[in-house]
Amino acid sequence: MFERLKEIEEKYKQLSDLLSSDKVLTDHAQYTAFAKEQASLEEIMTPYRRLKQVIVDIQEHESMIEDPDPEIRDLVKDELVALSEEKEHLEQQIKMLFIPKDPNDERDVILEIRAGTGGDEAALFAADLFRMYSRYAEAKRWSLEVLSIHETGIGGIKEVIASVKGKNAFSRFKYESGVHRVQRVPATEASGRIHTSAVTVAVLPEAEEVDVQIDPMDLRIDTYRSSGAGGQHVNKTESAVRITHIPTGIVVACQDEKSQHKNKAKAMRVLRSRVLQKMQEDKEREIASQRRSQVGTGDRSERIRTYNFPQGRVTDHRINLTLHRLPQILEGEIDELIDGLTTHFQAEALKKTGS
Repeated sequence: MFERLKEIEEKYKQLSDLLSSDKVLTDHAQYTAFAKEQASLEEIMTPYRRLKQVIVDIQEHESMIEDPDPEIRDLVKDELVALSEEKEHLEQQIKMLFIPKDPNDERDVILEIRAGTGGDEAALFAADLFRMYSRYAEAKRWSLEVLSIHETGIGGIKEVIASVKGKNAFSRFKYESGVHRVQRVPATEASGRIHTSAVTVAVLPEAEEVDVQIDPMDLRIDTYRSSGAGGQHVNKTESAVRITHIPTGIVVACQDEKSQHKNKAKAMRVLRSRVLQKMQEDKEREIASQRRSQVGTGDRSERIRTYNFPQGRVTDHRINLTLHRLPQILEGEIDELIDGLTTHFQAEALKKTGS
């Protein structure tokens, strides 16, 4: 680890020298690139500088451990304990920084929620989950835009696709992908029996046009009249859009806007993100057939979490974490779950690096 740190330190010094040179100062593009690279190294350099100082302090204190004055010896021992703990913490922090970063972490998110088994009850829970994520995004001061939504007549959601924009949105949302199971007594259940329903959540990094080059010749675009549930507006013009990406078979439909142009633009945003995800999954399979593009298996058929209403608890099965505060979680207070998952998967990644 220390050899790698010395190399990083040398690179950091080289960048500092370059950034102060007249040639780079007059070249805005080059200066920006070097400054960005230096800033990324700063994240490791800060704890490394402190670690070097702590090691020096430990050596100095160890030389005083045999001091004839018992008070000084006790003081030195206490200081050594504190310094050793700090050294261990800094080393762990640096090891975590060596974990390869997910290139998608800083991206915005395409969030897809679909009612699964359970009929109306599953659709009602899909609405609960969408509200939970909406409140979470609001608390983070992120923006959430609904791209497509299919509602039921009783307040449920069959499917909703939304864009979430904010700093490191994907890094926080990526572990939510999978099957969310709910256990509760439906409002329509006269006998009070507990029902189990399921909702699938898919989290995709939002793709920019530069990320995915889609040939217009590879698209089949169909238009049709949009319609809404429960007697909502029905367009007399064909404003709804369905886009099929012929090479992959990916299909995206959008009908929420009255403008065909706006529906097409929204559908293309979702399509680009799904194509990007497929490209990344194909690449990951080439590298290792056991891994998926999202941390963990990320498989949508995997039950990742259970929301048990009678017991007021939420259990994440991937890390065996159970929290007995279901109402607060459904209000968007999910940081504890996300932090637990992040720590777990970072530890797993650290094992793989062999650091």
